Amino acid sequence: MDVSEQVYQDSIKALDILKDVIHITPLDYSRTFSELSKGKIFLKLENLQKTGSFKIRGAYYKIWSLGDEKFKGVIAASAGNHAQGVALAATLQKTKSIIVMPETAPIAKINATKGYGAEVILYGKNFDDAMSKAVELSKEKGYNLIHAYDDLKIISGQGTISHEILQQMPVKPDIVVIPIGGGGLISGNAIVLKKRLGNKVKVIGVEPSYVAKYSRGLKEGKPINIKEAPPGLMDGLIVKGSGNYTFEFIKEYVDDIVKVNDSEVARSMFLLLERAKTLAEGAGAASLAAVLENKIDVENKNVVVLISGGNVDITRISNILNYELAKSGRIIKLTGIIPDLPGWLDKVLEKLAAAKLNVIDIRHDRITPLIDPGTALIEVLVETPEPSVIDEVISDLNSIGLKFSKALP
Repeated sequence: MDVSEQVYQDSIKALDILKDVIHITPLDYSRTFSELSKGKIFLKLENLQKTGSFKIRGAYYKIWSLGDEKFKGVIAASAGNHAQGVALAATLQKTKSIIVMPETAPIAKINATKGYGAEVILYGKNFDDAMSKAVELSKEKGYNLIHAYDDLKIISGQGTISHEILQQMPVKPDIVVIPIGGGGLISGNAIVLKKRLGNKVKVIGVEPSYVAKYSRGLKEGKPINIKEAPPGLMDGLIVKGSGNYTFEFIKEYVDDIVKVNDSEVARSMFLLLERAKTLAEGAGAASLAAVLENKIDVENKNVVVLISGGNVDITRISNILNYELAKSGRIIKLTGIIPDLPGWLDKVLEKLAAAKLNVIDIRHDRITPLIDPGTALIEVLVETPEPSVIDEVISDLNSIGLKFSKALP
């Protein structure tokens, strides 16, 4: 039996082991994203999985496969989702866990990992730093190292997602879009999809443009490591190293890899929240970003988009919402100069209210040297249901002798 066949057979076994442990997550047809992309888009919502991501699948199956060895304890390195998966899987199987997380890991993920019963150690600036520390501690303490992606049992556990997809789909998928961090998720699912459907299905991977190690590695014909991995919105995909197993599986079973940037992913997160009522983290929304930004030809195709996780700090969500509202013109800053006399500010606010603009913030500055004496600089941050009315409001304000214009929020 070759290694990929072993993974496939193990994924079937993992389905049975996991059936009373995990959620069978929804496969949701999205009319909105289908219209935007001209494809038939189905969202596989692993953000609704236990621990908020797919990682519990591989982690639980790997720890289960250790038998009595697991009671020595387990240790893992993770930026967050693998951490939570291993922590909960270990607790459910009544063994100790230590998780090494980068110092840059989101607070929500750190607290959640502790809440699932793990001892958390913060070390380094990224996953690879944390992994080096985890290897060191596993040797020192004799704990079992649970690799985040380059492990056959982990890969098999993640592949259970595609067995579910094929049970849930009303039609056969033409394309399945999957994010790539370390590569364990796409490896397991690509193997299952290709073993079951052959070349009738295309498996497309999505990487951050700034950590595109598999895209580069496949061109160069060998696994590569990225020397510098900058922080970014897709923190769950920021892994500098390629796995040995995962590189070979991706090379054999993945049809194409596309890249997305943080701005594209922020839009995807925003639209998922606004239109699909789905909270996704940056890594989880990367696959949809590739579809919405036309990186993949999905027209008239049945497409499964894997939303891999939903663990994101609320403060980051707030920043993304404001960013996208400003970018789309639904939050706009108006700046203008008015006479520094009673009643003039009231006239401005009356014009804004008449146009149904909601004032979020207002700044009144009469001492800046940028204006003439006897005037005041006004900055007003407003919400608008329709960006096109802003030009009319500015024209209306300027028609009464004021000087208003749009400014960056």
